[in-house]
Amino acid sequence: MFKNLTQAMLLAAVVAWSSFAIAEGPGYEALSSAQPTQHPEKVEVIEFFWYGCPHCFAFEPELAAWLKTAPKNVEFIRQPAVFNDTWGKHAKAYFVAETLGVVEKVHGDLFDAIQNKKQKLESEEELSDFFAAHGVDKAQFKEAFNSFAVDAKMRQAPIIAGRYGITGVPAVIINGKYVTSGPLAGTHKKMIEVMNQLIKQESAPKAN
Repeated sequence: MFKNLTQAMLLAAVVAWSSFAIAEGPGYEALSSAQPTQHPEKVEVIEFFWYGCPHCFAFEPELAAWLKTAPKNVEFIRQPAVFNDTWGKHAKAYFVAETLGVVEKVHGDLFDAIQNKKQKLESEEELSDFFAAHGVDKAQFKEAFNSFAVDAKMRQAPIIAGRYGITGVPAVIINGKYVTSGPLAGTHKKMIEVMNQLIKQESAPKAN
């Protein structure tokens, strides 16, 4: 499914995020083409991530703390990025969790298992055992893992990332118009500050 991805693109996705540059400027960029949001009455915030990304893992506590106090008009969406088969296998784990309604139960532990415990969690069997340890019936897991809904999300994932020009993670899209990331903002804390700034800007009444 991902055979058309060039080695150069994959290298850029992994290496470009290997260390944060000292950011200058506003800490974000405007997208070349604004994208429609799912809920126009809200400010949409999309986080692109990969469970195998150490920077995503480091960003997660900052993001989790922000979510507890995020403005009520924010619509937050997690979106796994898919740049190769390994990323795809981890993305599928998230989509299965989403389908089963257990994201909040397993999301942090998936990061911990892959980043700290060095578990691969790539095969259906490995993931089935992981989900079972979190109270998910193995038959329900298998049904979701092989479902049309999850397959459709897997097919859409690379397309969605392409729409926003995503080449590395973590990256956050604000209201279909702006992107911030570690390299752009400089630090994870600054990413949150930029997100809040842009959410406030997008929440302001528009002049007629």
